[in-house]
Amino acid sequence: MNTLYLECNMGAAGDMLFASLLSLISEQDKFMQKFNNICPSGAVAEYLTVQKRGVSGMQISIRIGDIQEGDVSHDHRHHDSSLGKISDILKKLPITEGVRQRVTDVYSLIAEAEGQVHGTPVDQVHFHEVGALDALCDILGVCMLIDELNPGRILASPICTGYGSVCCAHGVLPVPAPATTLLLRGIPVYQGQIQGELCTPTGAALLKYFVQGFESMPLMKVESIGYGMGKKDFPATNCIRAFWGCSDNLPRKLAVEISCNLDDMTGEDIAFAIERFWEAGALDVFTAPIGMKKSRPGVLLTIICATEAQEVFTDLMLRHTSTFGLRKKEISRVVLARETRTQETQYGPVSLKTGALYDDVEKTKPEYEDLAEIARKNNLTVRQVREGLGNPQ
Repeated sequence: MNTLYLECNMGAAGDMLFASLLSLISEQDKFMQKFNNICPSGAVAEYLTVQKRGVSGMQISIRIGDIQEGDVSHDHRHHDSSLGKISDILKKLPITEGVRQRVTDVYSLIAEAEGQVHGTPVDQVHFHEVGALDALCDILGVCMLIDELNPGRILASPICTGYGSVCCAHGVLPVPAPATTLLLRGIPVYQGQIQGELCTPTGAALLKYFVQGFESMPLMKVESIGYGMGKKDFPATNCIRAFWGCSDNLPRKLAVEISCNLDDMTGEDIAFAIERFWEAGALDVFTAPIGMKKSRPGVLLTIICATEAQEVFTDLMLRHTSTFGLRKKEISRVVLARETRTQETQYGPVSLKTGALYDDVEKTKPEYEDLAEIARKNNLTVRQVREGLGNPQ
């Protein structure tokens, strides 16, 4: 499956995403000519090669009339613009309905976030920074490039937001800005060590709309890499890296692994704790024998849980075990879509658990409890029952 992976170790902005995706296509001049013919009146985009911390990459610059993006007067030239005005502009552009809808959807996400921040209905939100023509061009460029690349799936790393404060039309706001914070809900983020705004509302909205999973890079055969450079300079290379290549099509889900080492609990007490974890909805719980300090035999106790439930299981592990500390790490789970159906057999109805098809492979397995109940009733072993079922379909 063609996969686009976005590495956002320095956050995300619309122009950085635009540049990173443009770096992945072969006919960049042809695309930019087409893009500038489509752009709203008065807007012109250009790309150039720049270096950040010794790394060469692409940068997008938008000129609106005689004002270049990044000019000192740039932050003071924005005119308020509503979602309705943005829609009116889009209706006049010669773009496909799919691209038009995607741009509208991204702006709707921003409008909803801004509306919540300011307590304003969505149709009355006035954009400021995100309402400028250069931001519209960035969003349009990303949507057109996604349409051209047509990836089978889009993944991204957790998002670095930066920290500190930022000046905007409303004054001095914390980083990440309130609207950005709302857009990033449900997405794994971290502050990092860079002071400054790394993730903008436009960047957050584009990632929220297009990215299907935020995780470590999957196993993939990389064919090309694009560097989208930001305008600001930081101690680290200010860029988004876009990886294009092939990966398997197995669905992945983020989860958290919580573990601790135990050498002073009885088997009974550990079993009681495990029961509590299962009751609370753990995805998996298991133990493994380990050697600990002073040559003591011990037990490694591990819980795998949904990301949003990690605090619940942190409390349960500290409460029901003797450990004084634990470890956490984010993991990626490959999970087949499953379904359970009932089939009539010579022994009566049996539940079958089936893994969804992928690459013409299907896994089917009878439920153990059904096999065990049949074995008890017929004075058989579980193995005999399983063999008697043959290969249920």
